[in-house]
Amino acid sequence: MLMVTDRKRKKKYPELKPVWIGIFIDILGFFIIIPFLASFIFLYDTSPFMIGLLIATNAFFTFIFAPIWGRASDKLGRKPMLVICQFGTTAAFLIFAFSNSLEMLFFSRIVDGIFGGNFTLVKAIISDRVSPKDRGIQMTNVGVVMVLAALIGPGLGGVLSIYGVMGPGLCAAGLSVITIFVTIVYLEESWPKSKRMTKFEGIKEKVKLRENKTAVYLLTLWGFHTLGFMMFIITAAFIMALVLGLNPLEIGILLTIAGIFRAIIRFTIFIPILRFLGEKRAIILGLSLSVVAFIFLGFVHDVLGFILILLLFSFAASCTRGPLTAKITLSVSPKEMGKINGISSSLDSLARVVGPIVAGFIIGGYGHFWLGLLMAALALVAFVMNLKDIKPYTYRFQKKDN
Repeated sequence: MLMVTDRKRKKKYPELKPVWIGIFIDILGFFIIIPFLASFIFLYDTSPFMIGLLIATNAFFTFIFAPIWGRASDKLGRKPMLVICQFGTTAAFLIFAFSNSLEMLFFSRIVDGIFGGNFTLVKAIISDRVSPKDRGIQMTNVGVVMVLAALIGPGLGGVLSIYGVMGPGLCAAGLSVITIFVTIVYLEESWPKSKRMTKFEGIKEKVKLRENKTAVYLLTLWGFHTLGFMMFIITAAFIMALVLGLNPLEIGILLTIAGIFRAIIRFTIFIPILRFLGEKRAIILGLSLSVVAFIFLGFVHDVLGFILILLLFSFAASCTRGPLTAKITLSVSPKEMGKINGISSSLDSLARVVGPIVAGFIIGGYGHFWLGLLMAALALVAFVMNLKDIKPYTYRFQKKDN
């Protein structure tokens, strides 16, 4: 019976297939360059703090521009904005491929940040297409795509490391071109003109969103959670290089091995657990496991221990990110989906601004123990906030819009 239900769910939203293909390739391009991050410290004779600033620069511009892409898609449609962002991502990877200085790397990350609306728009498309009762599962599928990309990306990036930054950069740019083709040819517009905001509606809804205490509370919770989450994602390569002493090829291999184990867990026990617990308890489990994973991170000094932390962290993120994103989208009107997803993506970007700078400073000056403790504290705040009984306003909004 469970298998039949799964098949029905998969067939229920076939129009999302181009989205999954596009986001898979986009994430794959990101994972290809991850093994290189720590090597830039030695290649350009710089510090962990400066590489953290490099990552933060990209996130800062995404923080500024992601809500703009989201609002623009509310008025002009998701598909055209997504194609523009994908062209910008391709250009950024090409600049990265031919970078021969730290300054050019900074420029490539700035360009990528300016056009960093891909995730905002994908989440808006899912919100447009998927009914509230299925939205948690579909948002969680973003994690599935990330797991699959993590199986291939780091190992491929490690192999391409023999060509310097040009190999991974050109490969990522080529993958982005495929994403553009898939989007233009196969993706249907999910937000037609009949549903788009007029100028007057946009002004009215801006006030509503600000006054929506549920949305503000959930976005604040998301902010604490995503700060710890992004700090780990960005600094994992630092820890593997500086604490475990691994080179880019070894980092890529380690991340690929960890990705295989994550995929096994994700495709065997995760969905049954999510359905057994329900989204509310799944979020509680995910946030509590995040606290545990981050505490253990402060004590890790061997490869096996780090792999176990990766597995625990991945499972915790799967329980948290998708269901919590769905919960946020249920707190606003359908006409505000682009805006609310733009704000949540902006918080992700803000976390990528603050996280790498703080993490680089802590690792360089005090060690990874204090970094793990800080991330655990952030996850604990999110955990405590999530214990509050939160009732989204889905039905009230649906009645007004209908």
